[in-house]
Amino acid sequence: MTDNGTDLKPGQKFPTPTPGFGDRVFYETLLQQRPDSFMAQEWCVNYGVLSYERAEELCRQVQERKRRMRAGLPASPVKQEKPKKKKVKVVKEEAADVVVSGGDGIGRTTI
Repeated sequence: MTDNGTDLKPGQKFPTPTPGFGDRVFYETLLQQRPDSFMAQEWCVNYGVLSYERAEELCRQVQERKRRMRAGLPASPVKQEKPKKKKVKVVKEEAADVVVSGGDGIGRTTI
């Protein structure tokens, strides 16, 4: 990074960590697996680990989300639907009569 900060990507606040840095590996992997993760998006933008184009896109999303939260609005403008639970049909089985004779164990028990 130069002293005048000309090589920073959009939204970048901190120096870009090396590729083997544990936090970077965690957040990049999280962003790949869950592109909608707010914390992964914000970390990757703040540390400049994304391409310039992707950083511009996510920087706008992060800023909009923060603006909405400051205004007391939900972070996500789109209401996400919960997956519907499938109803499970339970089939009842009739209980079988089981008799344990006294010669098989201690005492005499009938179930």
